[in-house]
Amino acid sequence: MINKANASVMEMKAGGAAPSGRPKWRRFALLGGVVVVILAIVLDTKVVRIGSSEDLRQAGFSAEAYGTKTFPQIKQGIEARAVEAVTLQQAIAANKDDAVAKYGIPGGSGPVFSVKLTGVAGERQASGLYEIKVADLADVKVRIQTGPAINGTELRDATGTVAFGQFTNQIEYQNAGSALNNEMKKVVLSAVDTTALAGKTVNIVGAFRLVNPKSWLVTPVRLEVQ
Repeated sequence: MINKANASVMEMKAGGAAPSGRPKWRRFALLGGVVVVILAIVLDTKVVRIGSSEDLRQAGFSAEAYGTKTFPQIKQGIEARAVEAVTLQQAIAANKDDAVAKYGIPGGSGPVFSVKLTGVAGERQASGLYEIKVADLADVKVRIQTGPAINGTELRDATGTVAFGQFTNQIEYQNAGSALNNEMKKVVLSAVDTTALAGKTVNIVGAFRLVNPKSWLVTPVRLEVQ
């Protein structure tokens, strides 16, 4: 004989659990929690305009800003160190090592010298170079860069105040040199008609890397036409 309790158990096994309101309540609670989280994320999200001061991508090294800030100091340093071309040439010819110790900044690919000179510009070359004839300067071919492309890192290396350790990596270090060249173009070369220097007397202060003692390629920081 089956009593009522056993009948109820058998009934539950056969028909499953009795319907309950709890599963629906839990589903609604879970859904509500998801909505709250999404709203919190939306409210905590700040829209940042690309290129604005809040754009974190702007926080790294800016070559342009570096060039603008640093070029005046570099220009001043080169002008202060600059040696008359004839004096410098004689010193290099007499003893290169002594000349570097006295006037130059040692460098891996050659020492850098700061120089000042007055001479007559020859014909402009396609690359924007001018050969400058300097009185009493024997056995040396002097050329200056006038753009549009300014090559080399002479401005960066000429004063000894810019070192690799000041930058995060080699790319930044290289970009610093390019930035100084670009700033020089804005400040110095933009004030002169660099397409019409042929036959004119020019006063130049600049820097060159000594690779060939008989050929100097000068990057100017001052270029004045008489």
